[in-house]
Amino acid sequence: MSRYTARAAIAVGGTAIAALVLAGCGQGFSGSGSSPSAGGLTSSKSPLTLMIGSSGDAETKAVQDAAAAWSKKSGVDVTVVPATNLSQQLSQGFAASTPPDVFYLSTDAIAGFAGNKSLQAYGDMLKNKSDFYPSLVKNFSVNDTFYCAPKDFSTLQLIINTDLWEKAGLTDADIPTTWDQLAADAKKLTSGTTKGLVFSGEYARIGAFMAQAGGRLVSADGKKAEADSAANVTALTYVKDHLNDGSFAYAKDVGAGWGGEAFGKQLGAMTIEGNWITGAMQSDYPTVKYKVVELPAGPAGKGTLQFTNCWGMSAAGKNQKAALDFIEYLTTAEQQLAFSKAFGPMPSVKSAADAWTADNAPLVPFLKGAEYAQGVPTNAGAADVIADFNSQLETLKTSDPKTILQSVQTNLEAVVK
Repeated sequence: MSRYTARAAIAVGGTAIAALVLAGCGQGFSGSGSSPSAGGLTSSKSPLTLMIGSSGDAETKAVQDAAAAWSKKSGVDVTVVPATNLSQQLSQGFAASTPPDVFYLSTDAIAGFAGNKSLQAYGDMLKNKSDFYPSLVKNFSVNDTFYCAPKDFSTLQLIINTDLWEKAGLTDADIPTTWDQLAADAKKLTSGTTKGLVFSGEYARIGAFMAQAGGRLVSADGKKAEADSAANVTALTYVKDHLNDGSFAYAKDVGAGWGGEAFGKQLGAMTIEGNWITGAMQSDYPTVKYKVVELPAGPAGKGTLQFTNCWGMSAAGKNQKAALDFIEYLTTAEQQLAFSKAFGPMPSVKSAADAWTADNAPLVPFLKGAEYAQGVPTNAGAADVIADFNSQLETLKTSDPKTILQSVQTNLEAVVK
């Protein structure tokens, strides 16, 4: 589970891992050789390999336990490979014609792998297809083809240090619901070495303001670059203005590696982060009291960013029928709740929402974000454009927002076709 861009293991409530045994599916796979099954998937006696990009020991163990439980039910062995560099190892595996059967796949990588026919598109074959949040299905669809099951997801919301909030004379009535209120709160919370709002200076955080202004980098259908819209100029101008008045700050400018560190060290009274922050707070800053609230609405209403991975399936797999059954097992409500308890992600299926909410009441604002969150662009090459955008955002305090966005627009137009 990534905290985009650093990684964090998170521990929050959920269903006991023992419950995954009760959720088992699979009837065994005993085909000989490797041949297409009735659904167009290959079937054989071959074992499966699962490659993951793990946030730490807790995530690795949870996935290994799930794989072992499914193997016991299905009779198909699964080897779990925690990658040290997932994107590099995946690319090397495909290049050498030895890719894993199943693997974590990010939204910014799906178009490239789909385009070179490395992926098996199995989304429409899933028995639980209708249970996934529609926005997540969209994240993993290329040219209207649903490729892979969303593994889990995270959204960005506002994290408030409750002690500093009360010290500044603020109450629940002051929780910001508009940009003006957020700016006013940040100003009141800025004192000494503590800034009112601190976040990472990158699209993966500032993009939330763009969404609240009604902007996005790429159109909802993924076919048009929209970086230089008036809405995005409004968003970047708002952020720039408050960076300059000293009430907002980038994490690096207060000596922190990311917003969670700045918040934990009380260099920021508020931050914008995803639900992965809970693990960092619990392990590194256990005495800091905080609450999670939804980000305030901008000129266009509520908005946030959503991050997710899917369970990718190799198009070259020899036992795809077993892989599909395995993925359906991993994405049951019971198993996703077990993962949530073990390392913190929110389940990607709607049927798990009530149980997750009951066990994670303080974190519900993150789940509410699923109703209006934007995914990051999935076009092939968009990740490189966003990397350049991030470099330009580092100088937003002294740069012209319109000029930055025009540059991003030009770069995006070269990859959005």
